[in-house]
Amino acid sequence: MSLMLDEIHQQPAAIERTIKRESKKIESFAAKLKANRPRLIVLVARGSSDNAALFGRYLIEMTTGIPVSLAAPAIHTLYKTKMDLRDALVIGISQSGEGVDINLTLENSKRCGATTLAITNEAESSMAKLADETFLIHAGRERSVAATKTYTGQLLIFHLLASAISGNGHRPEIERLPELAASALTLQPRVAEMVERYAFMEQCVVVGRSLNYANAFEFAIKLMETCYVVAERFSGADFLHGPIAMVDGGFPVFVFAPPGPTLKGTKELLEKLKGLGAETIAISSESAALKLASRKIAIPQPISELLSPIPYIIPAQLFAALLAEAKGLSPDQPRSLSKVTKTV
Repeated sequence: MSLMLDEIHQQPAAIERTIKRESKKIESFAAKLKANRPRLIVLVARGSSDNAALFGRYLIEMTTGIPVSLAAPAIHTLYKTKMDLRDALVIGISQSGEGVDINLTLENSKRCGATTLAITNEAESSMAKLADETFLIHAGRERSVAATKTYTGQLLIFHLLASAISGNGHRPEIERLPELAASALTLQPRVAEMVERYAFMEQCVVVGRSLNYANAFEFAIKLMETCYVVAERFSGADFLHGPIAMVDGGFPVFVFAPPGPTLKGTKELLEKLKGLGAETIAISSESAALKLASRKIAIPQPISELLSPIPYIIPAQLFAALLAEAKGLSPDQPRSLSKVTKTV
């Protein structure tokens, strides 16, 4: 078994540990924010952490009404811009806590008046030491270059933070995530059957909307870094504004199709792709979406849109890890990559 596959299977336990060890700290931090509510939240990250930030943006805006921006680190690191970040919360997200540009952005944000928060897997990291507060992902060391358990850990932290800020009562639902993650892992035999068909796949598209838009980016980056597949990623809406023209007969399109307001549009997209002769692979708990796809990865349990991103990304992680092996590649040591990438 590859390290990546082993770490995918560690996710239910990592999620449960993080809920138990970080919830009180997050609730205390959120109580302070309610007393001095930020006018803006800025998220700063790279790679898979940036994908998690994309999820955080949707979730926090939907549940709290606070505007959320994704930072452009170069504004801070290369252009040395002085920003007006008074009454803003700037959140750095990094599995290692050693991303140079992320940490420089946090430092400059503090100088510009922001409160800073770190989300990381490393308690002794540079990021944890410089931020005003740190929330830890209790995932244990991640040895595979491809992030899996730290990505879902970051999604979980955003779940806990958004729930605590909004007081929306979703905490009992969030506590179901270890069980839902374990249930998603039972899909491995189904995914293993599918990947042989795609052993020679060189290009594809991954589509997701709203809370699962981040998963489209994350699945695509996993296919690119572990399988060397050119994987474009789009929201379902953006895909219809031009990129769908690349699709012809047999072209593989992976679609995240959760329940909720986006399902209607996703079904319409699947119908259009079917008419084009595309090879569609749906990841969904919804029978109405699954029946429109060429291939299906059926999420075992009914699930709300709010909780769907973690259980939905797990079969995608399994697909990438198993496809790499089917291609004769090591998902743990992709060429040209290292675990910690330092950019400015």
